[in-house]
Amino acid sequence: MIQVFVFYLFAALVVASGVMTIGSRNPVHSVLWLILAFFNAAGLFLLIGAEFLAFLLVIVYVGAVAVLFLFVVMMLDVDFAALRAGIARYWPLGFGLAGVLLVEIVLAVLAWNAGGIETPAREAVQAADGPSNIEALGQLLYTRYLFIFEAAGIVLLVAMIGAIVLTRRRRSDVRPQNVSEQVRRRPKDAVRLTQPTVGQGVDL
Repeated sequence: MIQVFVFYLFAALVVASGVMTIGSRNPVHSVLWLILAFFNAAGLFLLIGAEFLAFLLVIVYVGAVAVLFLFVVMMLDVDFAALRAGIARYWPLGFGLAGVLLVEIVLAVLAWNAGGIETPAREAVQAADGPSNIEALGQLLYTRYLFIFEAAGIVLLVAMIGAIVLTRRRRSDVRPQNVSEQVRRRPKDAVRLTQPTVGQGVDL
């Protein structure tokens, strides 16, 4: 019974968070609603026994993609002074959302301990009495699809290098560094010994 209740709770919050993501006028609030939707979607994955997808959603999308969105939004020309003026009004809403997330985490743990929602795929995995889905995915990924996995990593590396090269700008006001010339430089070329007389000074 608790599994069904938690499922409908997470599903309703995912839909509500998605609506608020596209309905919020403040872009920062939209990203925060998107993070809430990711957390609830991860809870739905936990209920069906897909732990890998749940953790992947939290680590990759919440920890990287949503944070990147937030940084991009923060770089926009947003008048944060006007936003901070009424921040005290949103404290109850913030504490309420924090409480909802805490309750969801507790309910997700209780539902997971209760066995999750029984689905045909989950029953087949349990009947096989084999490794968990994370272990099975790892074994398949690093044995049968190893070369494809490595090729995907190389493609991502090439894409990263290409993005760096395309965004690199040559500035005329900056003196470039010549490493080979610095390595070939000898001490006698950089230091000059003179013996000036008293009161004459040094000629530069």
